[in-house]
Amino acid sequence: MCEANAYLIEGDETNLIMEAVDTVEPEDEGIRLVSIFGDQKFIKARIHALSLVEHKVYLKA
Repeated sequence: MCEANAYLIEGDETNLIMEAVDTVEPEDEGIRLVSIFGDQKFIKARIHALSLVEHKVYLKA
C-alpha cells in the first residue's frame, strides 16, 4: 500500500497525527486529512514537506 502518515511539526516536536492518509486537501484555514478508513481531521497548518519515498507528510502549525 502507498498511504502516508501525517506528522505535525510544532516547535522542536514532530508528532504523528494520522496514519494511512489517502487524501490531503488544502482549505482556507488549513489542511483536511482523510484516511483510507474514512476518518477525517482538519488541522490548522500548512504543508511543510512531503517525503514520498518514506510515505510521510509533514505539516507545520
